[in-house]
Amino acid sequence: MAEIELGIMTLADVDAVHEVEEKSFSHPWSRESFVREVQENKCARYVVLREDGVAVAYAGVWFVLDEGHITNIAVRPDKRGLGYGEKVTRAMMQLAADSGMSWMTLECRRSNTVAQNLYHKLGFTDVGYRKRYYENSEDALIMICEHLPEAHPENDPFLREE
Repeated sequence: MAEIELGIMTLADVDAVHEVEEKSFSHPWSRESFVREVQENKCARYVVLREDGVAVAYAGVWFVLDEGHITNIAVRPDKRGLGYGEKVTRAMMQLAADSGMSWMTLECRRSNTVAQNLYHKLGFTDVGYRKRYYENSEDALIMICEHLPEAHPENDPFLREE
């Protein structure tokens, strides 16, 4: 049986995360973008789900004031349908709460009903659209979640002394 572990993305995860990104999106972020997110972007936080030590799902968020803006969530295609997307999203929402965020936002393709169903299940609500947001001119659905899990600031891995 595979060993499943949730954790914070590190440089060691970047290649696997980038592979998931490339297999999930028609216009993927570059490997260098993920390196910058991990090394340089003080607002960025990424949660990964590792199976036997290899990242197979991830979720990214940017913290701005008291808002967590979800940048991307993806699961390797051969691992979809196992609940991994929900696991990384819930972990990211907990990280946001633990880090002092009050609410979260995201954009989702209007055609991506699978993702929308997950977000609705997790408490996100639809608030509007961004017209022609994506490269193919598809609209984005704007969603927010104003009810994050109970915060446990002592668990914020970015504030603890190691």
